[in-house]
Amino acid sequence: MPALPEDGDYITIAQLVQPPTVPASGDPTREMVKRVDPFMFGQRYLEEGNDIFKYNAWDHVETDDDYKAYAELQYNKQRENPASDFHKNLYNSNPAKFWDRFYKNHNQNFFKNRKWLQQEFPILAEVTKRGAGRKVVLEVGAGAGNTAFPLVNNNENEELMVHACDYSKNAVKVMRESESYDEKHVRADVWDVTAEGEDSLPPGLEEGSVDVIVLIFIISALAPNQWNAALNNVYRLLKPGGYVLFRDYGRGDLAQVRFKKERYLDENFYCRGDGTRVYFFELEELRNIWGGWTPEKGLQLDDDNEKGQPTQPATVSENRFEVINLAKDQRLLVNRQKKLKMYRCWMQGRFRKRVAGDQLEDATPEKLTEDTETTL
Repeated sequence: MPALPEDGDYITIAQLVQPPTVPASGDPTREMVKRVDPFMFGQRYLEEGNDIFKYNAWDHVETDDDYKAYAELQYNKQRENPASDFHKNLYNSNPAKFWDRFYKNHNQNFFKNRKWLQQEFPILAEVTKRGAGRKVVLEVGAGAGNTAFPLVNNNENEELMVHACDYSKNAVKVMRESESYDEKHVRADVWDVTAEGEDSLPPGLEEGSVDVIVLIFIISALAPNQWNAALNNVYRLLKPGGYVLFRDYGRGDLAQVRFKKERYLDENFYCRGDGTRVYFFELEELRNIWGGWTPEKGLQLDDDNEKGQPTQPATVSENRFEVINLAKDQRLLVNRQKKLKMYRCWMQGRFRKRVAGDQLEDATPEKLTEDTETTL
């Protein structure tokens, strides 16, 4: 097919793209195979001869070469037309203000029941089982309680406590007014994950008191120079051996490609129309962030790197988070009525706070494909 039109609007582009297919397997039951590894993601492959509009989504679909070229052209345009210095300062100086306004305007309409959480992160099913004992889960950037409420609504563990924190006071107000809010199992508080100083931990929590920390589309809302403070607080809060459950935006996601003029703040970092910010991650970048951070040295960013990406990660003997799983979730979403084909890209990971004397090696790309059930 001819190259995609450089100045084409996204609707036109989404109609023209030709997603790559895989050879037909001849097995009609392939997509029904039970997932034994959450990081396999879905099993609905777009095979040769498939009707692309048969389903609303296809799994493991990489972007085609023409679309990659189109995306790079859009990134260049974004760089050439960045947000003004005034607007960069406006969006970066008080990001909580824009999230506060967001939840004030959307109220409970923005609640999204993340029913998929226990499938993607089986440890959340473990902590909610009857007789699991005292378990503490912290949801950072809880918003309307998208993670906290599905957990407590399906909970059978009498000793489960979920702390749902957000730096938007309106988001916390929405959670506290929800019919699902029960302080026996959930507590909502205003807290900034990048806070520093004496009051840098959430109300009611101490260092080393949390079993699981959930970071769903949270680190992307922070500027790169805030990542170190966030990781430091996550590390302080987790018990030795505690888990971080991570999901966020990946570079090349349609949301990034669609950004227009004056939304570019820095490489892979943008402001939306409502003033909230979003960063799009590379897979190796995340591996270096979580595999390279230490409380002594912090996150070593390369000042000469325009992307603000971390430098070479620390050695296994130095780093404090074990990268158990890290994978790219690439899907093709379709709109049957408008005949749109849209590439989505998310990053998903599971990290563990190392125990003193831990001799485990960091996960290599090969090790990341192993069955995660053995590490729950």
